[in-house]
Amino acid sequence: MNKRKTTIAGTDIEEVKRANAQSGLTYNQVKELLAKQQGTFTKHNQN
Repeated sequence: MNKRKTTIAGTDIEEVKRANAQSGLTYNQVKELLAKQQGTFTKHNQN
């Protein structure tokens, strides 16, 4: 028997995990990437 894990509202937890894994970068990953790019940009463009 394969019982699905769901929230009280009926959301399939495993389906949400699969969708999140395919959604791209997380908020924190984007922040880190932008911070690294900003640091590179300012180093190359200083007067």
